[in-house]
Amino acid sequence: MDLGLLFPGVLPAMFYDACMNRMARKERRTTHYGWYVVAAGTCCVFACLGLGRFALGMLLPAMGEALHLTYGQMGFIGTANFSGYLVAVLVCGRLSKRFGARRLIGTALLMVGGSMLLVSLTADFYLISALYIVTGMGSALANVAMMGLISVWFASRKRGKAAGFVVIGSGFAIILSGKLVPYLNGLGSNGWRLSWCVLGGLVLAVALLCYGVLRNRPQDMGLQPVGSVADDVAEYQAALTQTSRVRPGVIYHCGAIYFLFGFTYVIYATFIVTTLVQERGMSEAVAGTFWAWVGFLSLFSGPVFGTISDRLGRKAALVTVFIIQALAYLFITVQTGPIFLYLSIFCYGIVAWSIPSIMAALVGDYAGPQRAVHVFAFITFIFGLGQVLGPFVAGILAEKTTGFTSSYLLAFALAMVAAIFSLFLPADKGA
Repeated sequence: MDLGLLFPGVLPAMFYDACMNRMARKERRTTHYGWYVVAAGTCCVFACLGLGRFALGMLLPAMGEALHLTYGQMGFIGTANFSGYLVAVLVCGRLSKRFGARRLIGTALLMVGGSMLLVSLTADFYLISALYIVTGMGSALANVAMMGLISVWFASRKRGKAAGFVVIGSGFAIILSGKLVPYLNGLGSNGWRLSWCVLGGLVLAVALLCYGVLRNRPQDMGLQPVGSVADDVAEYQAALTQTSRVRPGVIYHCGAIYFLFGFTYVIYATFIVTTLVQERGMSEAVAGTFWAWVGFLSLFSGPVFGTISDRLGRKAALVTVFIIQALAYLFITVQTGPIFLYLSIFCYGIVAWSIPSIMAALVGDYAGPQRAVHVFAFITFIFGLGQVLGPFVAGILAEKTTGFTSSYLLAFALAMVAAIFSLFLPADKGA
């Protein structure tokens, strides 16, 4: 019997509903392209910051010994990198608007990889410093544009989590450099050159990957930001067509907090391996293992605390992170037993990249997607001032006191100040 004759219109309707339900299930299973942007962003941060900057801590001991560098000169190389970073963030917003984040990030990564390859070919301290300035410039352009892109691709309710996954790229790079650099350095007296060369080549490969995957806006692909609902979409569209206003005092407040983070975290990142090798008597391989543990622990820092900031608020997350980080700086000064070293490594690693992810989300909340890159670039400039001063001051203090204890105590005090500053942030949408 033909059921269609008994129930006219019912079977077509049932067939239509079944098809729509199947399409809905398929759509739910389909990964939003924003998460591919996040994956490419993780690779971007892996290259521009993880290899371009944080691998320096592993490269310095062997390079310093081969080139007979003082603590002050090693600190200056770090400062040179951050000086380039500082200069580049001033123009990042304009360049991103003119060329688009995709092209800017690809070009910036070429700068990072190319300059690292050139470092491997020279033994002149001043030329190395000059090339590392270029590395810093590329790192800034790629990092700031990438973090700004997250505010474009993700609604506020998902922004902290997404930024958290992006920043863990540095953790993967630390794990890699902690194991690979000692191995390459051990291949001969010029092993440090081979290390620079290999890491630079990896950055160039990531440049091609990012250019192929990244897209400037979800609308270019007929999509809405990840996590959007009807109200969010209307607000997002309005933000794209209007110039968002954010109080200057709020921007400077965020900048001050980010400055203190930049000043303190970079002291530990730059000199912890040197401290373990030259003050604690560890081999480079053992120190590299500790540095690799920092990298492993840091893989949890961005996603965990970024998600916490989405649920409990950016302010609460920042205060918690700064207190934990301050303990890392305090514990490393205690030399009565290995337990304090383990605690220091744990505390530093577990929150290592959480603050950049929280700050990127916070700026997106305050300024909106249209101005997120510009405002984040500005506070990153202030953050860069801290990065420039941190290794320089720490290197000078280490020379005057014949050790890094005073430098770590300074970092502890300033991290606690940052926690207090975070308490007075105005309410945000992430709360």
